[in-house]
Order: sequence, then structure tokens, then C-alpha cells
Amino acid sequence: MAYLPSNTRFPLTLVYKNTRHQNNILSLRGVNMQKKTIGALLSKFHHVCVIVKDIDEAVEYYEALGIGPFQSSNLVHIDRKLYGKPAPTGVKNIVKATNLGPIGIELIQPVSGESPVKKFLDDRGEGISHIAFIVDDIKEATSIMIEAGFKVISSSNNQGGGGMAFFNTDKVGGVQIELEELPPHLYEDPYWGLKPWGK
Repeated sequence: MAYLPSNTRFPLTLVYKNTRHQNNILSLRGVNMQKKTIGALLSKFHHVCVIVKDIDEAVEYYEALGIGPFQSSNLVHIDRKLYGKPAPTGVKNIVKATNLGPIGIELIQPVSGESPVKKFLDDRGEGISHIAFIVDDIKEATSIMIEAGFKVISSSNNQGGGGMAFFNTDKVGGVQIELEELPPHLYEDPYWGLKPWGK
């Protein structure tokens, strides 16, 4: 059992006691600062992504529910990497997106090639694969996530500037986190320019 006074604040040292090991010290110095830093990264929520088998069918279904209209994504990813190595060539996905109030909804259908999107669909079927957040500096954001113990699954640069990275946050809840630094021209885009976090 961990004994932690109710008025304790980070940074702290937590004393863990049990019948086998008395006074083992688990240092948590700096954990609160790390959480605050990651929390800042995840403050600009942008969209939810749903992977589908048939994107035309999915668009028709959601638009019948009043969600839409959907548009083709105009964000172009280049220099793709998968687990730090050049990603396989020949990968093609169809991406369409819309706004649901201040929140983005993204649909992706894998068409060809081996990719995390196709693997998700093969292993788990259709469903929510990731939630995305906008960051100011993708390199800095990636470093913070790595320091916190997360691994980069896939990453790329964006045509026009910025880039994106997906992290293995799906160990709990099955949902990955995407961080995206937008190229300047997309801040005025009706989809990518969404600012649900305010001005």
C-alpha cells in the first residue's frame, strides 16, 4: 500500500510499504511538471478519426444523420516514417472530413498497401482509431511525449510546413493520440482551421 498524505504536493518522494519490502522509495520528483507539460500539448483538441471499410457508404450514413457535408482532406503528408524507418511505398488511403460544431470528424478508408490504418481495420474492424490535437511545434511536442515514455508509431512532414506524429497511447482504451503542426496556409481552412480551443 502507498502512504500519501492528503496535503502532499509534487514534487515528492512516495514511500511504498508492504510486508516483504519496508521503506522502498519510489521517486516521483518532476512527475507533476511532466503531466502539466503533456496536458498543455493536449489542450487544442481537433478531431476524432473513424476508420471505415467503405468511405462512400460511411459519408452517406453520417450525412443522413445530419453530420456533414464531408470534404476531401487537403493536408498532404510527405517523408512518412513507420517506427522511425521509411514507411512502405504504395500506401493509399481515402480521407474525408467535416465539422460537427467545433469538433472535426475524420473518416479514413485504406485502399492499398500495408499501413497502420489497414492493420487497424484488419485487426479490429471499423471504429475510432485516434484523437488529434494541434500543437505549435511538432518536434518539441514529440520530444515531450518520448520523454514521458510514449513511442512514435508513425510520423511525417506536411507539405508546406509542420508535421504529424502518432503515439502508442492505445494500450489503455485502444485509441492513439495524433499531434499535428499545421502548415500556415491551413489555419484558414474550414476544416483544419477549426479552433475549438478558442482564439
